[in-house]
Amino acid sequence: YGRCIRSALRQEKGLSAIADLLTHDSERVVKAASGALRNLAVDLRNKELIGKHAIPNLVKNLPGGQQTPAKNLCEDTVVSILNTINEVIVDNLEAAKKLRETQGIEKLVLINKSGNRSEREVRAAALVLQTVWGYKELRKPLEKEGWKKSDFQVNLSNASRTQGGNSFDDSTL
Repeated sequence: YGRCIRSALRQEKGLSAIADLLTHDSERVVKAASGALRNLAVDLRNKELIGKHAIPNLVKNLPGGQQTPAKNLCEDTVVSILNTINEVIVDNLEAAKKLRETQGIEKLVLINKSGNRSEREVRAAALVLQTVWGYKELRKPLEKEGWKKSDFQVNLSNASRTQGGNSFDDSTL
């Protein structure tokens, strides 16, 4: 049934309606739309369409960059958006290119290295960055833009972590 529902939603132009919800002012709506798109991206054709049309709106919701005004979304919403982006760009080079074109790499590296994001956000951003770096076709263009391999690796040393009120350093784990 899931396959039929995903196909019907695509045929009835439901993907664009859900992608448009990513621009909504309500954080709950953005999180729900992000999760729905991730689930719909299981279908290969949906994944291609989401990569083409929803990546710009997903990137706009990420913290950092030069957007004005910056949306101040909670950790769960940011992680949901990052996981959706990753689901869409896995095995989808065109979506990864779209992510690069929409300044997604800049925002992902900022999340990964800024030091003011949670460990979950850093890990999710690093997963997306590793997926992008996995495309050999994108490495040269990324390097021409000044990115290095180290920009695409997990950087938990700066992540803000609190566990039961105590900060801890797990860089040796």
